Amino acid sequence: MMEAKVKWHDNNTFIGHSGSGHAVVFDGNKDNSVAPSPMEMVLMAAGACSSVDVVSILQKARQQVVDCEVQLSAERAETIPKVFTKLHLHFEVTGFSLSEKQVERAVQLSAEKYCSVSIMLSGSVAVTHSFSVKESALKPSAQQ
Repeated sequence: MMEAKVKWHDNNTFIGHSGSGHAVVFDGNKDNSVAPSPMEMVLMAAGACSSVDVVSILQKARQQVVDCEVQLSAERAETIPKVFTKLHLHFEVTGFSLSEKQVERAVQLSAEKYCSVSIMLSGSVAVTHSFSVKESALKPSAQQ
């Protein structure tokens, strides 16, 4: 079982405490916010979850990945509740002689099998994925 708690701090600011002992600030203010909104956190959670998968899968495939960034975009319903209706994750993966097929496979495996967050959201949200591969400007280190 996973547990967490969220406590009101002030105004529309809340502090979440994870069962693993970490804290994060949420802000429901539209103007002058001091932290991400809960929906922004969901969006970033989808990106973080799938990025962990993509990097891990590429490393297990012995790909020399040096950077992975995911650009996320989401559309929301016009009326309350303003749920996500569409979510797109675009991965920009950088490395040395990366196999485009391996990157495509990693993104697909995350989308279809491993990323709990995006798979959970895909039950009610149109989730799409894309990727691009860049060659690293740096030379690989001798250890690799």
